[in-house]
This record gives sequence, structure tokens and C-alpha cells, in this order.
Amino acid sequence: MYTSRIVLKELGVSDYGIYNLVGGFVAMLGFFNSAMSSATQRYLSFDIGKGDMKQLRKTFSTTLTIHILIAIIGVVLAETLGLWYINTKMVFPFERLYAVNVVYQFSVLTFLLNIIQVPYNALIIARERMNMYAYVSILEAILRLSIVFFLVYFGTDKLIVYSILTFSLAFIIRMIYQIYCRKEFAESKYKFQYDKEYFKELISFSGWNLFGNIAFLAKGQGVNVILNLFYGTVVNAAYGITNQVFSAVNMFVSNFQLALNPQIVKNYSQGNLKQSHYLIVQGSKFSFFLMLIIIPPILLNTDYILHLWLANPPEYTMFFVQLCLINVLIDCLSGSLMIGAEASGKIKWYQIIVGTLVFMNLPISYLTLKLGGAAYNVFVISIAISLISLQFRLYFLKKVISFNIKEYYRKVLFRAVILGCLTMAIVYSFKTYFTYEMDFIIFIVESVIVISLLATLIIILGMTKSERVLLVKLVRNKLKL
Repeated sequence: MYTSRIVLKELGVSDYGIYNLVGGFVAMLGFFNSAMSSATQRYLSFDIGKGDMKQLRKTFSTTLTIHILIAIIGVVLAETLGLWYINTKMVFPFERLYAVNVVYQFSVLTFLLNIIQVPYNALIIARERMNMYAYVSILEAILRLSIVFFLVYFGTDKLIVYSILTFSLAFIIRMIYQIYCRKEFAESKYKFQYDKEYFKELISFSGWNLFGNIAFLAKGQGVNVILNLFYGTVVNAAYGITNQVFSAVNMFVSNFQLALNPQIVKNYSQGNLKQSHYLIVQGSKFSFFLMLIIIPPILLNTDYILHLWLANPPEYTMFFVQLCLINVLIDCLSGSLMIGAEASGKIKWYQIIVGTLVFMNLPISYLTLKLGGAAYNVFVISIAISLISLQFRLYFLKKVISFNIKEYYRKVLFRAVILGCLTMAIVYSFKTYFTYEMDFIIFIVESVIVISLLATLIIILGMTKSERVLLVKLVRNKLKL
């Protein structure tokens, strides 16, 4: 979060918008990589759950081969279609043409490193080595902060320097993961294998996932490109800041789900459907509770936080951030549901229906902006589609893994709606009845009060009796009581 403040200050609003737009466009070229990442994670976890080491080695080598092929395809697309779009369609000041092209090339190189790194990351997660994942993440954050300080004191064209340093960081992280995997996991030693039927199985699974990932890219970076067409790079800067907030907040729930996901797949592979269903329900419920504690204090003081953080946030940022966080609160319910669908391997109709719904963010947003709608409407559209998609995800889980929707409504959605309404009442009350000049001390005190109220409501209304007993036991063990 802090690095964003300095980068925005050093690059300026327009260059910051350019960097986010170019990087986002390059990410769009890797749509198949995102689909293959899901397949890699699923199949590695599945093989580990079954205890089939021979198949695990085969899966790792096969997925790495496919990712190398994806990297080659990505280069071809980037240096043809991508270059054409960057130089003929993208909206930016003409005098930044050279810088944009340099940034684009280093973004492509960073993107290629990230593609080849996927199987190694997936293996660490499937093996549930979360400590290593945490250590490298901390190191990455420290190095990213170091890049920012380097940017302050060096470089004539800071946009170009920033793109080179970001690539260097990606290279270091890539090498750390590869060295660790080769040292710790025998199955990570690459050996070219070509099993036509297994290739087809992996590509088929990825193919359906591909549609879903294209939909999510359309919702994210596709909408960013549309905003550029109608509003220019200043709004792209606001969108980039919003994505920083999204990443920081979503990190809490995504890391929680990251630790849970391999267990959902492993239990399914062992035929333990009851435990798999239980983990899906608990993952969805506690993801929502986690976000419900984090998000309301930000919603309550978005404008103050943005000015404290960025000094002069770009126009539209406050509305973007608030609506984005509401969207996060809804989408966090779906994380474990999506893993449940992937665990079954039967994702064809799931991706066709849900993917189509998510993809509709792009054409509906374009039409809304074309008709003169405000920029923040793209988030309103996203919220509405997320609510509809949640219901379809539940329906498909019922079909493919006999998931109990009524139980999910009773244990998760019913409690989520009640707690959501009470949260809105708390935020509204603070906004309406407590008027005072905000400073840092008041912000901290207010946030502690709101978080304490929400945590109490979650414990009383959100948890079952057995969960409350377990929570007390965990707290006592931590405090050695």
C-alpha cells in the first residue's frame, strides 16, 4: 500500500495510469495461463491426495511443458496483436510513445517469468508449505519497497526505470521458487513426457477454465481498457489505485482460502464428500466474516484513508474503492464454491453459464459508458452480476457434487444477510450521528470500536455453539491460559 503512494507521486497520475493500463493489457494476453494455473493446482492436489507419486511427477512435468508452450504463444501474441493495439488504439500522450513501448516490452518479459513460475507455486501450495510461501511473499514486499526508494533517487525517465526494476524483482522471485522446489520436492525435477491422452485431459479441463478466466479478465482489465477509451489515463490511475486496495484487502481472504483449497480437492479425491462439503461451507462463511471485519472501517473513512495514503488521490478513486470493496464482500463467498466445482473436474456447464454471466460485465459496461453513464457504474454492474453468479454456482455444485443448497443458505447466506444489514446500520449510524473532524487518533479509535462491534456480532450471530467453544479454546491455547 505504501509503495503505491510513492510510485504515484514519482510517476505522476498520467504515467501511473499508463503503467497500470499497459501491465493490465499484457496480463490479458495470458488468458490461457490463468486457466492452466487452475488446472495445475487442481491436478497436483488431486494426485497428492491419492498418494500417487508416479502420477504426481508426470503431472508436474506435463504442466510445466504446457506452461512453456503458453509462454511461446504469449510472446507471439504480445509482439503482434499487442504491439498493434499499444501503438494504434491505446490513448496516452504522444510524447510518451517511446516510454510506453519500453514499459510494454519489460511487462511482457515479467509476464513470461510469471507463466513459467506457475507449476512451482502450485506445487508449494499443494504440498501446503505455507511458511515458505509466506517468507517469499514478505521478501517480495521488502524488495518492492526497495524498488520504490531506488525510484525516488535514480532515473531520468522513472516510468522506464520502474518497469525494469519490476522485471528484476520477478526474476529474483522466480529463481527462489525454482531452487526451493528442486531442493525439497523430487517430483519438481523436470522430465519431458508426452502422453497424448493426459495432455488432452489437462487441455480439456483448462479449455473450459479458459472461458471462465477470459470472463474474469473481461471484468477486470477489459473494463480498464474501456474506461481508457471513454475517460483516458487519469481514470486508469484511479482504477489502478482501486486494484491496489482490492489486492491488499483481498489478500487476507485469498490466503485463507489458499490454505483451505488443497484440502477440499484432496478430500474429494479420497471420496470423502462429507468433509469436502464441510470445508466448502466453512471456507465460504469464514471468508465472509474475515472481510466483514476488515472492510467496514475502510468504507466508513474511505476519503480520509485515501488522502492519508496518497495525499492527492486521482478523481473517482473514492467511489471506485467503496464499490469495489462491496463487490469483494460478495465475491469472497464464492471462493470455496469455485474450488468445489474444480475438484469434481466436471466444469463444462459451470464455466459456460457462470463464465458468460461474468463476461457480461464488459459489454454492459461498454454500453453504459457509451450512453453517458458515470465511470463508477462499471462497479455497480459488477456487484449485480456477482450476486446472480453466486446463485448459479450453488446450483451447479448441487448438480456435480450433491451439495446441499438449503444447508448453505441456512449456515452461510442467512447469517451473512443479517450481519450485512447490521453492518450497514453501524456504518450509517457513525456517518449520520457522529460528526467530528477526523484525525489519525480518532480514525484508529473509531476503527477499533467498529471492528470490536462487528467481531462481537460475528461471534454471537454468525458462529454456532461448537464454533464458539473452539474459538475460546484456540484463544486460551494462544494466551496459555
